[in-house]
Amino acid sequence: MSFNAKAVVLVAGVAGVLAGNASAADISPLGGINVPSYDAPAPFKWDGAYVGVHGGANTSHVNPLSGDKALLGGVQAGYNFQTGPAVLGVELEGSYLGNAERNVPGGKVQERYRGAAKAKAGISLDRTLVYGTAGFTMTDYKGGSGTYVTDGFKQGHLLGVGVEQAFDGGLSAKFEYDYVATDDMKATTSSGVSKTSLKDHVFKAGLNYRF
Repeated sequence: MSFNAKAVVLVAGVAGVLAGNASAADISPLGGINVPSYDAPAPFKWDGAYVGVHGGANTSHVNPLSGDKALLGGVQAGYNFQTGPAVLGVELEGSYLGNAERNVPGGKVQERYRGAAKAKAGISLDRTLVYGTAGFTMTDYKGGSGTYVTDGFKQGHLLGVGVEQAFDGGLSAKFEYDYVATDDMKATTSSGVSKTSLKDHVFKAGLNYRF
């Protein structure tokens, strides 16, 4: 055998050995093929404290574009607890109501400020949170159009629903609808003293920062 033929055989043999070793490296001791491991990203968690701002419209009708609407703005702070997909939370909220006018027998009153203490319960769809909320409110009223108000801040209750979408960096955006009822609102007009139940439909969008 010539020198060139021997070199070709030697090179072929070395290549075969290397190929065999490479194939063996891809086969596990149990005979299976090793697949590179993949770590799935952890589910998003809504746990923790947050603060945020909100704005929207406050009206006595379900239609947010009704004639008696008023713009509102405010701040909120809360804390969430998550177990599996279930998310529970508490939130404190304060809003300026834009002096929205509400009718009472014989006159009108204006809504100035509202504070709310709310409980929240929802379902996490990873970065999307769908929730319901309920709580107590304190709304500050003042007289208007020949009406005198003695109560000032008056207690009411709130029911609502919302959806929140989380982003990177601890930020999330939400949209929420709240129905607020303030019962037995006392006002004095030229017709005398009256008690009226006032109803508000509140539509708001907001931003939260979680930390």
